Amino acid sequence: MALSEKPKPPRHIAIIMDGNGRWAKQRGLPRTAGHAAGAEAFRRIANYCRTLGVEYLTVYAFSTENWKRSADEVAGIMKLLRRYLEEALRDMEKNRVRFCFFGDLSKLSPDLQALCDRAQKQSEDYDVQVNFCLNYGGRDEIVQAARRFARDVADGNRQPEELTEELLSTYLYSADVPDPELIIRPSGEKRTSNFLLWQSAYSEYVFMNVLWPDFSSADLDAAIEEYHRRNRRFGGV
Repeated sequence: MALSEKPKPPRHIAIIMDGNGRWAKQRGLPRTAGHAAGAEAFRRIANYCRTLGVEYLTVYAFSTENWKRSADEVAGIMKLLRRYLEEALRDMEKNRVRFCFFGDLSKLSPDLQALCDRAQKQSEDYDVQVNFCLNYGGRDEIVQAARRFARDVADGNRQPEELTEELLSTYLYSADVPDPELIIRPSGEKRTSNFLLWQSAYSEYVFMNVLWPDFSSADLDAAIEEYHRRNRRFGGV
C-alpha cells in the first residue's frame, strides 16, 4: 500500500515499550542487550511516526516501579538514555523533534537531569513532540497534581470549589498535550501498568504479540488500522 493510501494516524500515539528483557532472554543475552535493541526500535518508530505525520508520541521509558530492578540493569538503562540524549542534542537541528519529559526527574543523576533540561529547552520551537515518561507513574502523577493544586489553595491562589477535570489536567505533567487517541502495548501483556491513567480515559488500547525490540513500522501500521476499525462513542450511542 502506498504511503498516501494509509489511513491518517491519530494525532497522539502512546506506546508502552515492553518486552526488552524477554527478547534478550530468548537469545541468551543479558537484559541490557534487550534494552539496547529496544532503544533502536524507539529510534525506528519515532522516525516513522514523524513520516506519518503523528504530532505527539509518548513513550514509557522508565517507571517509578523500575527502580526495583537490579542496579546493573537500571545503570544500563540510564546509560542508554544518556547516550541517546547526547546524540539527539547533536542532531537536533536536523531532526527538529521537540522533547518533553513526564515524571519526577529529581531522582535522576544531576548530569542526566541537565541533559533532559537542555534537550527540552533547545527543542521548544519544534513541532513534532516526543514525550518521554521517566521515573513516571500514573498514580504518582495524579498525586503530584493534587499536591500542586492544594498548595495553590493554601497560598490563596485557588478555591477548592474551582477544581474541575479541566483544571486538574493543567496540573499534570501532560498539561497542554492532547490525550492519546491510541495506546499500543507490544509483548503480549494486557494491562496498563500505571501508564497515563488520567489521560487514557477514552484512549483505544491495542495489545500486540510482538516484543518491543522487534516492533516494526508494519506493526505500527497494523495498530493504526485496528484503531480505525474501532467505534469511538465517548460514552454516547
